[in-house]
Amino acid sequence: MTGWRVREFHNDDLDGILHLWEAQRRSAHEPVYDLSEVVASCQKDHAVVAVHGEELVGAVVGRAAHDQGWIVFFGIDEDWRGRGIGSAMLAALEKRMAPHGLTKLSALIPEHESRVDAFANQGFEPKHQLRYFERRIPVQRQELTSLAELGGRLLPRTLWESVAGMRREKEILEQRLVLPLAEPDLAERYGVVPPRAVVLFGPPGTGKTTFAKAIASRLEWSFVEVFPSRLAADPRGLAGALRETFTKIAELEHAVVFIDEVEEIAAQRSGEPPSPLQGVTNELLKIIPAFREQPGRLLVCATNFIRALDSAFLRHGRFDYVIPIGLPDDAARLAIWQRYVPEQVAREVDLALLVERTAGFSPADIEFAARSASQRAFEAAVRNGAADADAAARADASARADASGRPAGPSTEDYLDAIGATRTTVSPETAAAFLEDIGALARV
Repeated sequence: MTGWRVREFHNDDLDGILHLWEAQRRSAHEPVYDLSEVVASCQKDHAVVAVHGEELVGAVVGRAAHDQGWIVFFGIDEDWRGRGIGSAMLAALEKRMAPHGLTKLSALIPEHESRVDAFANQGFEPKHQLRYFERRIPVQRQELTSLAELGGRLLPRTLWESVAGMRREKEILEQRLVLPLAEPDLAERYGVVPPRAVVLFGPPGTGKTTFAKAIASRLEWSFVEVFPSRLAADPRGLAGALRETFTKIAELEHAVVFIDEVEEIAAQRSGEPPSPLQGVTNELLKIIPAFREQPGRLLVCATNFIRALDSAFLRHGRFDYVIPIGLPDDAARLAIWQRYVPEQVAREVDLALLVERTAGFSPADIEFAARSASQRAFEAAVRNGAADADAAARADASARADASGRPAGPSTEDYLDAIGATRTTVSPETAAAFLEDIGALARV
């Protein structure tokens, strides 16, 4: 077989490049770049092909960024290897990219690919002791506009790990929600249907909103919070605005949608004639089944008053799980205190005593007490002239006390005083009612 030639890429060559890319994928040499990236570079960056008559037998695609060039794809039909085609294509591509003023042209080659003569012939040098790292960006560019319109965002990946304590709740959410959504193919093999909608219920301040955000962070999905109070000002009315919001959400590829205090729009329907709010509840009840048909989405509704929700709202078929989020136990309270007590005084503070004295506190209560103790200690340090001694303390790494001789930070007594002055969010009556709600309504 003779008579091949190298020319510029034409759009009609895409089928041939697809064939070469698929051939590589089926072999032991998985392409480094996805097909979508290769196609995009063919059309927007630089590409040359080798043809024999009308048959495409090779292709090389490149991309330039400042003075750095990258080989995005390099492929030759198996029957045409060893004929100098690769070297010729690389030379032609480099010539096309020369106007960019490149100082370096690089290529990533699958580890087990041994046929690299074309690169060696063109002066490419192998670089040893290098490792290739890759991260998939979860939100694509075309989604950003829709996400901005919805007031949504992509949360930091570390949020899930930063949720202190609450191990029991985290395990339930991880096993029931996150894993089936993160591993849908494996879940399908075991007959597990990924959840589409859940309710988190519990006393105020127990971290329901934080958990909803943490789920989105753990999945690396967009987080969209729906605020009924804001939608109520829409000229179309709350029901119409709610419907329009979920229509826009459908444009996102992946999303965790969060509605806090959902009892405001899904309370028990009663009375004649129907109130305007009942129309909103009816609209939400129609939205949820349609939402459940869309993969890659999770609706999380939170409520402090689950008994106030309409009975039709909670029934099977609308929500996969109804999960209680209660007050933190001893281990969770310890983890929360460890998060807020400054490192430099952690050894001097009696954490076990703080855990004991904050039984019945919510995470929000503990945070308030910790910040109050820090503020009071700071004010006392300023009064005692600690600011003047700060430079000397920084110079001596072993310095652990301020000018008054007290620890350079909040003490156990500071925390105990703050705990005593903190009014807990959850009353004993509310805590008891929550335990009854778990028995009557929870589905985990």
